Amino acid sequence: MTIFAELSPRLYHWIVRPSGFTRKHIHSNLQEHFIYTGKTVLDFGAGTGANCSVFDCEYYVGVDLDRERVQFARQKYPEYTFYPLKSYRLPVDSQSVDYIIIIAVLHHIAHGDILRYLDEFKRVLKKDGTILVLEPYLNQHKPLANRLMSWLDKGKYIRDDQGYINFFRTAGYECRVLKHFTKGLIYNELFFSARKGSGTEEKEREAYEGIGKVE
Repeated sequence: MTIFAELSPRLYHWIVRPSGFTRKHIHSNLQEHFIYTGKTVLDFGAGTGANCSVFDCEYYVGVDLDRERVQFARQKYPEYTFYPLKSYRLPVDSQSVDYIIIIAVLHHIAHGDILRYLDEFKRVLKKDGTILVLEPYLNQHKPLANRLMSWLDKGKYIRDDQGYINFFRTAGYECRVLKHFTKGLIYNELFFSARKGSGTEEKEREAYEGIGKVE
Protein backbone atom coordinates (compact mmCIF):
# COMPACT_ATOMS: atom_id res chain seq x y z
CA MET A 1 0.00 0.00 0.00
CA THR A 2 1.33 3.44 -0.94
CA ILE A 3 -0.21 6.82 -0.18
CA PHE A 4 0.00 7.92 -3.84
CA ALA A 5 -1.36 4.72 -5.40
CA GLU A 6 -4.80 5.95 -6.52
CA LEU A 7 -4.33 9.65 -7.27
CA SER A 8 -6.13 11.12 -10.27
CA PRO A 9 -3.84 12.59 -12.96
CA ARG A 10 -4.64 16.12 -11.79
CA LEU A 11 -3.84 15.38 -8.14
CA TYR A 12 -0.74 13.41 -9.13
CA HIS A 13 0.54 16.35 -11.17
CA TRP A 14 -0.11 18.76 -8.31
CA ILE A 15 1.19 16.63 -5.40
CA VAL A 16 3.93 14.43 -6.92
CA ARG A 17 5.12 16.75 -9.73
CA PRO A 18 4.75 20.32 -8.38
CA SER A 19 6.46 22.74 -10.76
CA GLY A 20 9.12 24.17 -8.44
CA PHE A 21 10.11 20.78 -7.04
CA THR A 22 10.22 19.25 -10.52
CA ARG A 23 12.38 22.07 -11.91
CA LYS A 24 14.86 21.74 -9.04
CA HIS A 25 15.29 17.97 -8.96
CA ILE A 26 14.51 16.86 -12.52
CA HIS A 27 14.72 19.68 -15.05
CA SER A 28 17.93 21.13 -13.65
CA ASN A 29 19.67 17.76 -13.89
CA LEU A 30 18.46 17.16 -17.43
CA GLN A 31 19.69 20.58 -18.53
CA GLU A 32 23.00 20.48 -16.67
CA HIS A 33 24.60 17.79 -18.82
CA PHE A 34 22.94 17.96 -22.26
CA ILE A 35 21.61 20.42 -24.86
CA TYR A 36 18.36 19.45 -26.57
CA THR A 37 17.86 22.24 -29.10
CA GLY A 38 16.80 20.69 -32.40
CA LYS A 39 17.08 17.19 -30.94
CA THR A 40 14.34 14.55 -31.15
CA VAL A 41 13.25 13.45 -27.67
CA LEU A 42 11.14 10.46 -26.66
CA ASP A 43 9.83 10.77 -23.08
CA PHE A 44 9.25 7.16 -22.02
CA GLY A 45 6.67 7.07 -19.24
CA ALA A 46 5.82 10.75 -19.68
CA GLY A 47 2.93 10.56 -17.21
CA THR A 48 1.18 13.92 -16.91
CA GLY A 49 3.79 15.63 -19.10
CA ALA A 50 5.60 17.41 -16.27
CA ASN A 51 8.98 17.27 -18.05
CA CYS A 52 7.97 18.21 -21.59
CA SER A 53 8.71 21.93 -21.16
CA VAL A 54 12.46 21.20 -21.08
CA PHE A 55 12.32 20.24 -24.76
CA ASP A 56 11.29 21.75 -28.11
CA CYS A 57 7.64 20.86 -28.68
CA GLU A 58 8.15 20.09 -32.38
CA TYR A 59 10.78 17.47 -31.56
CA TYR A 60 9.12 15.90 -28.52
CA VAL A 61 6.99 12.74 -28.17
CA GLY A 62 5.75 11.50 -24.80
CA VAL A 63 4.36 7.99 -24.25
CA ASP A 64 2.70 6.40 -21.25
CA LEU A 65 0.66 3.29 -20.44
CA ASP A 66 -1.86 5.30 -18.42
CA ARG A 67 -4.43 6.69 -20.86
CA GLU A 68 -5.89 9.09 -18.30
CA ARG A 69 -2.49 10.68 -17.71
CA VAL A 70 -1.92 10.93 -21.46
CA GLN A 71 -5.25 12.71 -21.84
CA PHE A 72 -4.37 15.09 -19.00
CA ALA A 73 -0.98 15.84 -20.60
CA ARG A 74 -2.61 16.55 -23.96
CA GLN A 75 -4.98 19.04 -22.36
CA LYS A 76 -2.35 20.76 -20.22
CA TYR A 77 0.36 20.91 -22.89
CA PRO A 78 -1.55 21.03 -26.22
CA GLU A 79 1.52 22.09 -28.20
CA TYR A 80 3.28 18.81 -27.31
CA THR A 81 2.63 15.30 -28.64
CA PHE A 82 1.58 12.45 -26.35
CA TYR A 83 0.55 8.88 -27.18
CA PRO A 84 -0.76 6.01 -25.07
CA LEU A 85 1.69 3.12 -25.11
CA LYS A 86 -0.19 0.08 -26.37
CA SER A 87 2.58 -2.51 -26.59
CA TYR A 88 6.35 -2.84 -26.56
CA ARG A 89 6.43 -1.07 -29.94
CA LEU A 90 7.16 2.66 -29.62
CA PRO A 91 5.24 5.01 -31.97
CA VAL A 92 8.33 6.44 -33.68
CA ASP A 93 10.46 5.46 -36.66
CA SER A 94 13.63 3.41 -36.44
CA GLN A 95 16.85 5.37 -35.78
CA SER A 96 14.92 8.62 -35.39
CA VAL A 97 15.47 9.59 -31.73
CA ASP A 98 18.38 11.58 -30.27
CA TYR A 99 17.37 11.22 -26.62
CA ILE A 100 15.16 8.84 -24.70
CA ILE A 101 14.20 10.29 -21.33
CA ILE A 102 13.24 7.88 -18.54
CA ILE A 103 12.24 9.64 -15.33
CA ALA A 104 11.07 7.53 -12.38
CA VAL A 105 9.68 4.79 -14.60
CA LEU A 106 11.89 1.68 -14.38
CA HIS A 107 11.07 1.05 -10.74
CA HIS A 108 7.52 0.33 -11.92
CA ILE A 109 8.61 -2.26 -14.50
CA ALA A 110 9.47 -5.94 -13.98
CA HIS A 111 12.73 -7.49 -15.15
CA GLY A 112 11.49 -9.20 -18.31
CA ASP A 113 9.58 -6.16 -19.53
CA ILE A 114 12.61 -3.90 -19.13
CA LEU A 115 14.66 -6.19 -21.35
CA ARG A 116 12.02 -6.03 -24.08
CA TYR A 117 11.93 -2.23 -23.94
CA LEU A 118 15.73 -2.07 -24.08
CA ASP A 119 15.61 -3.90 -27.42
CA GLU A 120 13.00 -1.43 -28.68
CA PHE A 121 15.12 1.52 -27.54
CA LYS A 122 17.93 0.23 -29.75
CA ARG A 123 15.58 0.25 -32.72
CA VAL A 124 14.46 3.86 -32.33
CA LEU A 125 17.73 5.46 -31.19
CA LYS A 126 20.03 7.07 -33.70
CA LYS A 127 23.53 5.66 -33.90
CA ASP A 128 24.82 8.30 -31.49
CA GLY A 129 21.58 8.54 -29.49
CA THR A 130 21.53 8.67 -25.70
CA ILE A 131 19.20 7.39 -22.99
CA LEU A 132 18.93 9.47 -19.81
CA VAL A 133 17.67 7.66 -16.73
CA LEU A 134 16.72 9.13 -13.36
CA GLU A 135 15.41 6.61 -10.82
CA PRO A 136 15.01 6.20 -7.06
CA TYR A 137 17.41 3.57 -5.78
CA LEU A 138 18.01 1.54 -2.63
CA ASN A 139 21.05 2.72 -0.70
CA GLN A 140 22.51 0.14 1.68
CA HIS A 141 23.74 2.94 3.93
CA LYS A 142 20.27 4.48 4.32
CA PRO A 143 17.88 1.74 5.47
CA LEU A 144 15.33 4.18 6.89
CA ALA A 145 15.15 6.11 3.62
CA ASN A 146 14.74 2.80 1.78
CA ARG A 147 11.75 1.86 3.95
CA LEU A 148 10.16 5.29 3.54
CA MET A 149 10.58 5.18 -0.24
CA SER A 150 8.93 1.76 -0.36
CA TRP A 151 6.01 3.09 1.68
CA LEU A 152 5.54 6.33 -0.25
CA ASP A 153 6.14 5.04 -3.76
CA LYS A 154 3.80 3.05 -5.99
CA GLY A 155 6.73 1.32 -7.72
CA LYS A 156 7.17 -2.35 -6.85
CA TYR A 157 10.68 -2.70 -8.27
CA ILE A 158 12.93 -0.11 -6.62
CA ARG A 159 16.45 -1.50 -7.11
CA ASP A 160 19.93 -0.56 -5.99
CA ASP A 161 21.95 1.63 -8.36
CA GLN A 162 23.87 -1.24 -9.92
CA GLY A 163 20.63 -3.12 -10.47
CA TYR A 164 19.43 -0.47 -12.93
CA ILE A 165 22.79 -0.07 -14.64
CA ASN A 166 23.26 -3.81 -15.08
CA PHE A 167 20.07 -4.02 -17.13
CA PHE A 168 21.60 -1.69 -19.69
CA ARG A 169 25.13 -3.07 -19.65
CA THR A 170 24.04 -6.65 -20.14
CA ALA A 171 21.87 -5.53 -23.07
CA GLY A 172 24.94 -4.04 -24.77
CA TYR A 173 24.72 -0.40 -23.65
CA GLU A 174 27.60 1.71 -22.40
CA CYS A 175 26.64 3.53 -19.20
CA ARG A 176 27.94 6.56 -17.39
CA VAL A 177 26.82 7.59 -13.91
CA LEU A 178 26.16 11.33 -13.89
CA LYS A 179 25.00 11.89 -10.35
CA HIS A 180 23.75 10.44 -7.06
CA PHE A 181 21.63 12.81 -5.00
CA THR A 182 18.88 13.04 -2.41
CA LYS A 183 15.45 14.36 -3.37
CA GLY A 184 13.14 15.73 -0.73
CA LEU A 185 15.25 14.41 2.18
CA ILE A 186 14.02 10.86 1.57
CA TYR A 187 14.51 9.70 -2.00
CA ASN A 188 17.93 8.42 -3.06
CA GLU A 189 18.19 9.29 -6.76
CA LEU A 190 20.46 7.90 -9.48
CA PHE A 191 21.02 9.80 -12.73
CA PHE A 192 22.91 8.03 -15.52
CA SER A 193 23.21 7.93 -19.30
CA ALA A 194 23.36 4.95 -21.66
CA ARG A 195 24.38 4.64 -25.28
CA LYS A 196 24.36 1.75 -27.70
CA GLY A 197 27.62 -0.16 -27.53
CA SER A 198 29.63 -1.41 -30.48
CA GLY A 199 27.85 -4.78 -30.33
CA THR A 200 25.13 -6.61 -28.43
CA GLU A 201 26.50 -8.99 -25.83
CA GLU A 202 23.99 -11.77 -26.45
CA LYS A 203 25.67 -14.47 -24.40
CA GLU A 204 25.97 -12.25 -21.37
CA ARG A 205 22.35 -11.19 -21.72
CA GLU A 206 21.11 -14.80 -21.98
CA ALA A 207 22.97 -15.65 -18.80
CA TYR A 208 21.52 -12.60 -17.06
CA GLU A 209 17.95 -13.49 -18.07
CA GLY A 210 18.25 -16.80 -16.27
CA ILE A 211 19.32 -15.30 -12.93
CA GLY A 212 16.83 -14.23 -10.30
CA LYS A 213 13.97 -12.94 -12.42
CA VAL A 214 11.83 -10.38 -10.60
CA GLU A 215 8.13 -10.81 -11.36
